[in-house]
Amino acid sequence: MAAPVAPPVPALARLRLPKLCVSLQGATPAELFARADAVLGEARFLEIRLDFLAKPAAGLLPLKEFLGRHRDVIALATCRRKEHGGKFVGSLSAELEMLTKAAEAGCQIVDLELESAEQCNRPQMARFRAGLRAAGTALLVSFHDYTRTKGLKQAVERIKVFHPDYVKVVSTARSLADNLAVLRLIEDEALDMQVVGIAMGEEGLVSRVLGPRAGAAFTFASAAEGTETAPGQLSVRSFTDLYRLEQIDQATRIFGVAGNPISHSLSPLMHNTAFRRENVNAVMLPLKVKTLNDLLTLTRELPLSGVAVTMPLKQEVLPHLENMDPLTGRIGACNTLRTGADGNLYGFNTDVAGVVRPLERRLRLKGARILVLGAGGAARAAVFGLVEQGAEVFVTNRTHEKAVALARKAKAKVLKRDLLKKSQFDVIINTTPCGMTGVAQALPVDEKELNARLVFDMVYTPIETPLLKLAKARGLAAISGLEMFVQQGARQFEIWTGKPAPEADMLRVVELALRRRG
Repeated sequence: MAAPVAPPVPALARLRLPKLCVSLQGATPAELFARADAVLGEARFLEIRLDFLAKPAAGLLPLKEFLGRHRDVIALATCRRKEHGGKFVGSLSAELEMLTKAAEAGCQIVDLELESAEQCNRPQMARFRAGLRAAGTALLVSFHDYTRTKGLKQAVERIKVFHPDYVKVVSTARSLADNLAVLRLIEDEALDMQVVGIAMGEEGLVSRVLGPRAGAAFTFASAAEGTETAPGQLSVRSFTDLYRLEQIDQATRIFGVAGNPISHSLSPLMHNTAFRRENVNAVMLPLKVKTLNDLLTLTRELPLSGVAVTMPLKQEVLPHLENMDPLTGRIGACNTLRTGADGNLYGFNTDVAGVVRPLERRLRLKGARILVLGAGGAARAAVFGLVEQGAEVFVTNRTHEKAVALARKAKAKVLKRDLLKKSQFDVIINTTPCGMTGVAQALPVDEKELNARLVFDMVYTPIETPLLKLAKARGLAAISGLEMFVQQGARQFEIWTGKPAPEADMLRVVELALRRRG
């Protein structure tokens, strides 16, 4: 290991950096710097990953020219060797030479991997630091663990030996709780040094977004989806538009939507739009959950102000609630958690509002004849909620015994499938996944069985499902599952904030996102 070297004190190390550094990669210098030019409208702090280039040395002159054209850009150069998780196949000496030349080209910070620093002998390190000092460039020493989150404090102590201007510790999250370890490290070290802490992977998103809130010097983003330089890296657009990184501070309330899978959930888009529209200092993050205990640990220790939960968590969480509304207890499922001032969890089921609100805007529910197709979790919320509103609710399901069990518990009625053609309803509600994108199941009813004035399909991908197309072809009124999704979210917003939800804005952004997905 190299002996400690007295650190230079570049002026940059004392400046306040932007919270977001956009990490750029490309196979050729032309591709790399085209991406750099493209992202300048959104960020001026860029990491140049020279190691991603097929010929890293070929990127040095374009780098100098780029920084000459854009003197307001802060550039961080990285040339990580392959054995340390990068793509550079050169020697330690070649790595040090590349970083020194990047400093001479105008980069204000260079990133040296901890293992490379420890492999340096005293003369090598002295020459390297002298070269950085001559260029006025700061040194960041980084540690990466590509398998787990453990020994972070020990990694920091190893890095401190080299007196860098910036300390970067990156682990891999295997659970939500791993974010807590990274955020605690940042909080513990940020008063004494410029520190960056990140947990890679989908579970580590919390650390990427909340690192600066905990005191991190900055966090990393990709230029766009598909150009990530590390697992779980978010795009610059996600940071700026979806999570509003620059507005997150110590007073920001943190909410989550928990499930697995969760990456394509539209709840963060919907709620973060609502928070922005109503000037609520809050942010919602997607939480990839493998176990309920992991979610409860994060909720308690971060803490989270509230969580939207998906199956099977809706049922698993019930024993952990301090209290719940009566309807949630009868349904046996909770999709919304609110953390009280006492730190306890309180449960609600807003899926009911997602069914009831769209319907009560169109007809009187008391006495209405409503057929519910299906007997699963979504059906439970619909049946219990509508019975409470005084509707005459019928349940039919492919497995008749499940329909009987649900109807009996909810005080609804059962209808055998062969009686559908002879029955008339005010509303037919589909709670099955039939018609959902990627689901090959046949429709739960055929055209001759659509004996209702109104058809409500809870499926919202695609927005216009085969069932809704069939209903419209017959001249029937229709309600998309998109409306249910927004209405249950609106009720969550009201529970969490005490304010009326901006339903029109929530509907607009979700519908636009769904149409873009095709």
